[in-house]
Amino acid sequence: MDTIASFFSFITTPVSWVIVQFHSVYGAIFGPDTGWAWGLSIVSLVILIRICLIPLFVKQIKATRAMQTLQPEMKKIQERYKNDKQRQSEEMMKLYKETGTNPLSSCLPILAQSPFFFALYHVLNSIANNDTIGVINESLLQSAQKAHIFGAPLAAKFTDSSSDVMELDASLTTVRIVTAVMIVLMSASQFYTQRQLMTKNVDTTVKTPFMQQQKMLMYIFPVMFAVFGINFPVGVLVYWLTTNVWTMGQQMYVIRNNPTPGSKAQAAYLERLTKHVTDHGKTRGRGERAIVKAIVAKGRDRNEYERKFINGLSKAGLAAQADGNVLKGEGAVATVTEDGTPTTGAAPKRQQPKRQSKSQRQHGPKQAGEPTTSLEKSDEPEDEKPGAAKKTAQKSGSGGSRSKAQSGQRKGGPQRPKSPTKK
Repeated sequence: MDTIASFFSFITTPVSWVIVQFHSVYGAIFGPDTGWAWGLSIVSLVILIRICLIPLFVKQIKATRAMQTLQPEMKKIQERYKNDKQRQSEEMMKLYKETGTNPLSSCLPILAQSPFFFALYHVLNSIANNDTIGVINESLLQSAQKAHIFGAPLAAKFTDSSSDVMELDASLTTVRIVTAVMIVLMSASQFYTQRQLMTKNVDTTVKTPFMQQQKMLMYIFPVMFAVFGINFPVGVLVYWLTTNVWTMGQQMYVIRNNPTPGSKAQAAYLERLTKHVTDHGKTRGRGERAIVKAIVAKGRDRNEYERKFINGLSKAGLAAQADGNVLKGEGAVATVTEDGTPTTGAAPKRQQPKRQSKSQRQHGPKQAGEPTTSLEKSDEPEDEKPGAAKKTAQKSGSGGSRSKAQSGQRKGGPQRPKSPTKK
């Protein structure tokens, strides 16, 4: 760990400078040698770093969504070239290039944060070894060594010996209890963060190997934090616990306000949005308009929750527009039926004409006073109905053609009158 931390020593000076600046502020409030002053300085360092990493976090969300969208295509490539790993890799890279997706983009916040993490570890390790580092001089070094968080020194570790802990003016039992509690909280926060991502913000309509990998990471990451955590100083545990809590809160905000399409979080969000829009008759904010605009643009490709949202607006006399707004009345357009067929929000459905019976088509439209239903029987005998003559002709044409030929009658058309016989 020391070799890795020393590799990031180029950033230790900026990190130590930021900690010292925050310490000067909190030291004036709580005292320069207190654990509150140094502990809050580390917490403030985390918050500052995470605020700077928000653009990378947005890219991570977009990359994760893009990877989820590509999962069906990736699965087809894996099944098609399952016996040719090289061709499979080539097709995967081709798919990434065509869609502009980078699988490493989802790891950007962690990769960007790692230099600060190892630099802070290097700073705290130097404090434990009584070495000055960066802008931390002798006086600040002595102040940091005196600082305790719940009785545990900032530079103490779970694996430290009793003599090492006594040099920092603390007891081994206290250090191990504090570090154990912080390790458990750190692992639990990591597990909950990954779990809410898998249970709430994953498209449940697509079952891919990517989801299985995420489930494995949900259990592997907490175990890794627990194993490595026993070698972290208390100050680093404060840093990592703070960044886990920040990630958890940030992810909860994203899941609530910008969920993944097809996920349970989207169903809950669209249900809340439907209630708000039907109550107020409009969307609020740019975020809601962007989501409504994306749903309208999908057309027939909408999922079950999105169609339910559009139809819910239609029942309330509203309709989502292409610009993300919602309108009432005659101008309302862009609603869809359950099967995805687009309809007009305000216009009534077109009524299909009733199918007429054969006798109605032959007789033409009925006059006033005549019965309007085709189920009523006619008073005229069946042999006088137009259909009866035709049926008789058809029967005679099949069974009595021979008798017609003998009687001299024509097969069809008007009959020729018989000429008088000569006696």
